[in-house]
Amino acid sequence: MVRQAAIDALGDMNGTAVVIDPSNGRILAMVNQKLALSPGAEPCSTIKITVAMAALSEGIVTRDTMVKLPGFRMNMTQALARSNNLYFEELGRELGFDRVRHYATMFGLGELAGWHIQGEQLGKYPDHEIPASEGGVGRMCSFGQGVSMTPLQLGAYVAALANGGTLYYLQHPTTPAEVAGFQPRIKRTLDIAKFVPELQEGMAGAVQYGTARRLRSSFTELPVFGKTGTCSNEGTRFGWFASFSQSPQGSLVTVFFLEGGRPTFGPRAAELTGVFYRDLWDHNYFTNKPVQATATAAPVSEPVDTTAATAQSANQ
Repeated sequence: MVRQAAIDALGDMNGTAVVIDPSNGRILAMVNQKLALSPGAEPCSTIKITVAMAALSEGIVTRDTMVKLPGFRMNMTQALARSNNLYFEELGRELGFDRVRHYATMFGLGELAGWHIQGEQLGKYPDHEIPASEGGVGRMCSFGQGVSMTPLQLGAYVAALANGGTLYYLQHPTTPAEVAGFQPRIKRTLDIAKFVPELQEGMAGAVQYGTARRLRSSFTELPVFGKTGTCSNEGTRFGWFASFSQSPQGSLVTVFFLEGGRPTFGPRAAELTGVFYRDLWDHNYFTNKPVQATATAAPVSEPVDTTAATAQSANQ
């Protein structure tokens, strides 16, 4: 059911959809494996969730800290929801490249995400900051310029956010015997549980009123927390949306990655994710599963926006 819902949601878009159980790292569906297992692409604004967690972990900001930017001020919740580039460029400069890279690699970027997944290729995180003429560490932290990230790497990290800090090796059992013998494999445990609610509020805001709000045109029944990304490389556009859901039956993590022309952008990937959840809901996927203990998401209120802040949020 999960795989078919992902196939149907992706439709005729050139892209891939990966669905993960964050409680154990099992890949439940991987549509268009060739693209899912490829060396990846620039992560666009999805890089912001790794930068945000680095800044929270280092005590540079909390979700409520108002950061002074040219002509306006903004906190992390607003910046994630609106995908504000200037905010994350400032965090990147305060962190510095060495700390940014340390956290990115700790979260699994630059490593194979899977456990013996045949054909998986490696996305890369550079050893050095990109030149100042190209934006330096600030550009790396707002657009992911110079970084190559795979859907599996992004999915593994978001799964760690969803489960409170366990970075699993992703596994993709495909036969009944492999499913029956499945055993989770932990890559490392991240000390991030206390910061996840700080990050989660901005990811909820993205879906409720920010760059991912198109998801809600199809699906509003369960909380979904996510981050969009849109950018291009030599005429090819990339559209990312990574998210995790919350239900009494547990979480799902999804990564939709689109590659193509003008219709390709992050909000479209978020919209397709809503179609995916709508399909599962209509086929009673959640009601037919046993109830699990899950955390309750705090209510999120929409922050007051400013014209200046919105103008700097083009990289969705």
